[in-house]
Amino acid sequence: MVVTWYGQSCFKIQSSDFAIAIDPYSKEIGLTPPRFQTAITLVTHNHFDHNNALSLAGAPFVITGAGEYEVRGVYIQGIPTYHDSSEGKERGMNTVYTIDIEGVRVAHLGDFGEPELRDETLEKLGTVNILMIPVGGTYTIDAKEAARIVKQVEPRFVVPMHYKIPGLRANLASVDQFLKEMGSSKIQPQDKLTVKKKDFEGEEGKTEVVLLQTNH
Repeated sequence: MVVTWYGQSCFKIQSSDFAIAIDPYSKEIGLTPPRFQTAITLVTHNHFDHNNALSLAGAPFVITGAGEYEVRGVYIQGIPTYHDSSEGKERGMNTVYTIDIEGVRVAHLGDFGEPELRDETLEKLGTVNILMIPVGGTYTIDAKEAARIVKQVEPRFVVPMHYKIPGLRANLASVDQFLKEMGSSKIQPQDKLTVKKKDFEGEEGKTEVVLLQTNH
């Protein structure tokens, strides 16, 4: 399984047979929308920097909210959360997704805005191998809140997202503060994250930050 990042909250998860897209964005954010072929598309909430499913090639099965889904042997769970710290009064709802694929559990927090995970959310997340978490603040949790949530989840890998990068028009902080909070300021970005089920055997209690370069 190969994970690549396209900026903002957009990822491609490539299995041996097909791809899953998460939160494809529109050109209004300043980046070129993703165009890759996908079988499944997940949308965490209906904002233009996350919901441009029409930009993708193919005829994907599109999931836009909470529930349990099984598509092409992939089990997907949508967990309702808030986009802000005021129970959705400011920015509405957000869907956190877990994706069980090839023996690996990926969790994507979307534009999560709560200061920490509620007990019921944490229980539904379960054991997470790869956590994709927003860290840029303004519209979501900030670096300190993100680091606190990472400690709640205890994933094997954590991939920061939704932070300031060249070309992005959103007013977000850089990833630097999150890396500092995690004690990972010296890590180098990589093109992709390639994992297999066996990579997560016997590694409980150890979390590694993976900084991905954008592929937009």
